[in-house]
Amino acid sequence: MTVAMSPPVTAKKKTKRKPRPRIGWREWAALPDLNVERINAKIDTGAKTSAIHAFRIREIELDDQPHVEFFLHPLQRRKHPEVYCCAPIADKRVIRSSNGQEEERFVIETRLRLGPRFWKIDLTLTNRDAMGFRFLIGRDALRRKFLIDPGASYLLEHAVKGEPT
Repeated sequence: MTVAMSPPVTAKKKTKRKPRPRIGWREWAALPDLNVERINAKIDTGAKTSAIHAFRIREIELDDQPHVEFFLHPLQRRKHPEVYCCAPIADKRVIRSSNGQEEERFVIETRLRLGPRFWKIDLTLTNRDAMGFRFLIGRDALRRKFLIDPGASYLLEHAVKGEPT
């Protein structure tokens, strides 16, 4: 009688991951494709998709492609400056807000900068004028990039101002 032997079990090598930077529950951000150099953002892991306060939203055709033009107020509780933006429409989605209301929103793809890092995110356009923050960064944009410290604020502020990190 022969006994089948399994090959020896070898331990898998653990690859070291780069430590993820910490961010607070609110941070300074930039949206370079929209000419917004600095905007106060709430880190909102309860929101799936990121959202920004936009107004005078209008769908247009540009180079035979659907685009959306809109204006932003990058400063909290201020009506000026107004930043004009135009971007290709990535999608239209029905979004349920925190108060349970559903709204169809335009979705654009744009670059986000938090500290020294840049990456593309989906961003929905909606009227957030009455809300505390005009820009929410949702969990889809944050996934596997940062550790969130809910007791801290503006941990990356120095990097947005252009100072060394």
